[in-house]
Amino acid sequence: MSSLADRLRGVIGASLDGPAKAGPYENDREDRRGRLQSPRGESGDAPDAAEILGGEWRESRGRKFLVVERRYSAGYRHGRVTLADCLPPWPRLKLLGSNVQKTSSVHASLSERLLFLDLETTGLAGGAGTYAFLVGCGWFESPASSASGYHVGCFRTRQFLLTDFGAERALLEAVGELATNLACIVTYNGKTFDLPLLETRFSLQRMAMPFAEVAHVDMLHPARRMWREEDVECRLTYLEQALCGHEREGDVPGFEIPSRYFHYVRSGDPGPLQPVFEHNRLDIVSLAMVTARAAQLLKEGPSAAATAREAFGLGRLYERSGLLDEALRSFTRAADESCKAGARVNHNGTMYVDALRAAAVLLRRMRRFEEAARLWRDLLAAPQCPPAYAREASEALAVHHEHRVRDLQTARAFAVRSLTLQATPVRQHAIEHRLARLDRKLGRTAIPPSSAALF
Repeated sequence: MSSLADRLRGVIGASLDGPAKAGPYENDREDRRGRLQSPRGESGDAPDAAEILGGEWRESRGRKFLVVERRYSAGYRHGRVTLADCLPPWPRLKLLGSNVQKTSSVHASLSERLLFLDLETTGLAGGAGTYAFLVGCGWFESPASSASGYHVGCFRTRQFLLTDFGAERALLEAVGELATNLACIVTYNGKTFDLPLLETRFSLQRMAMPFAEVAHVDMLHPARRMWREEDVECRLTYLEQALCGHEREGDVPGFEIPSRYFHYVRSGDPGPLQPVFEHNRLDIVSLAMVTARAAQLLKEGPSAAATAREAFGLGRLYERSGLLDEALRSFTRAADESCKAGARVNHNGTMYVDALRAAAVLLRRMRRFEEAARLWRDLLAAPQCPPAYAREASEALAVHHEHRVRDLQTARAFAVRSLTLQATPVRQHAIEHRLARLDRKLGRTAIPPSSAALF
C-alpha cells in the first residue's frame, strides 16, 4: 500500500526534498514530468523569471518566490479617469460592505488603509487542490497626507508568484504582512471565492488567516445594484469600460490563465505569464477605481447619479444602512430619471415601477402613510405595472383606507381588485377574510369569493 507521500507525488508530482514537479494534465502533450523553474535560471537554459517579469526574488525558509511591484502616479489615466480623481479619503466606503458597519475599529478614515486583492488560481473548483499561484495586492500611497486627506498620491501594486509549491508557506507569510495596520480589504467576488480560497491555503499550511478579523468590502454586490444591465454579466472588465472608458487590448482570457501557469510549471518559460501579470494588475487598478466611483456617489448623494439604475442602486445601499431620507431621495430620482431617459426596462420589469414601489414601501416604513398611498396609486396607474406589484399596491391601499382613512367603500374596492390578481393561497384567504370583515362593517351580506371579483 502506498504511503500518503507517494499518493501526493502522484497527484501533484511534488518532491519531498526538492522543487515540486508538475502533475499530469490530460490535455498536455508535452513533457509531464518537468520541474518547476528554479529561481534565477538555475535549472539550465530556462530564462530568469525575475528578468522577464520585471520582479525580484524573495527567500524565506530556504524557498524562493517572485515579487513584482509597480507604481502608478496620480496622473495615470485609466480610460477617461485619472488616478487623481480617485484618491481617498472615502468617508462612506463602509456603506458598501455588509460586515464593515459592524466592525467598531473601522472609522471614517478607513479608506486611507485599504488593500485591494485579486487572485489568479489553478482552477475555479476551490478546495485543497486549487492553488492561488498569483496573489495580487494594491493600495494607495501618499507621500504627503494630513487630517484633511490626501494631497498627492500614487497607487502601488505588489504581486506574489508561486514558482515552487514548496514555497507556498513563505509566500503566504509575505502576503500576511500586508494585513498589518489594515482597516479594510476590498475584492470583487472575494466573499465567495478569493478569501475562502486564501483561508484554505493558510489552513493547509497550519497558519492563521491574517484577514479574518479585517473588514471586507466585496464590490461585486454593490456593482450589481448600481450598474448591472439586462443580459450583461457584471464583470470587472465591463465596469472599467462602462465607468472609466477603458477598453483592454490583447487581454488574456480568464480561461487561459491556468494553462499558461501550467506551461511555466512544465517548461520554466515565464514568457506566457507576462499578460497574466498585466491582466491581474489591471483588475486591481480597475477595482480601486470602481470602488472610488461607488464611494464618491455615496458621499455626494443621488444628485450625482448619472443614470436611473445608479440612483436606484444608491437607494438600496442607503436603505440597507438605515439612511432612509437619502434612500427616498435616491428612489425618487431613479423614477424621475427613468421617465426622462426612457430607460424603463430592467431585469425585474420596469425601472420606473421598481423605483415607485421601493419609495412607497420606504414611506410606509417611515410611517408617512399619505405619501405612500399616493405612490401606490401612481404605481397602479403605471402602464407596465406587473401583477405582483399591482396586487401589493391594492392590498396596501385597502389597508390604508380601512384603518387610517376609514373609507370602507374605497377599501373594499381595492380589496376586490387585489382578489382578481394572482396570489398565493395564504394571501387569497387573507383577502377573502378582509372582504368579509369589510362587508360586516358595511352591514352587508358577505359576498362569496367566486362572485367577489364581479362586484
